[in-house]
Amino acid sequence: MTAARTPSAEPSARPGLRERKKLKTRRAIRTATYALIEEQGYEATTVEQIAEAAEVSPSTVLRYFPAKEDIVLTDEYDPLLESELRARPAGEPIVESLRHVLRRSAGLGLAADPELSRLRTRLMTEVPAVRARMLESMSVTGRALCRVIAERTGRDPGDLEVRAFAMGLVGALAEAAAYWAEHGHRDDLPALVDRTLALFGGGLTEPENPR
Repeated sequence: MTAARTPSAEPSARPGLRERKKLKTRRAIRTATYALIEEQGYEATTVEQIAEAAEVSPSTVLRYFPAKEDIVLTDEYDPLLESELRARPAGEPIVESLRHVLRRSAGLGLAADPELSRLRTRLMTEVPAVRARMLESMSVTGRALCRVIAERTGRDPGDLEVRAFAMGLVGALAEAAAYWAEHGHRDDLPALVDRTLALFGGGLTEPENPR
């Protein structure tokens, strides 16, 4: 999900040399991109500038990230979402599994680089191109959730109920990230994840202290 950045836990096994080199390149590209954006803004930052700062070719940047927006939206943990959810107990409700994985992911991201987490969610909210690309990428995360939900419920991944539930979750989490950014990142992000996922268990009720 990139929502808000796509969630997962830390990798459990040390990758091979080739994968470590790929990871190093991806991190160099992202680091260069964020530094340039901080300095001159998103729109002014070009793929050519990113490549020069990361000491790679523009074609390498585009091989790892097909669009500039993908540099903001993805990280090395994205592919682990499905496997981390499958690692949760089989009888655990899918919302609880998501709560565990997402809360841990949010905590890890903030602990590793809180300023980067804030920058990413701000760009997702403020830059139309990033937000549009995020909406496109949500379908990929949604399909991964469909597979896990189908396994848990004995349904087909293509069932309307499975698809609606999965995309509802993905969309809700994207809104949680937007809410966090729009309110100056003052809220506790894991708590926002909890509030969001609670809707899928208890529905929407009247606030305790209505405005």
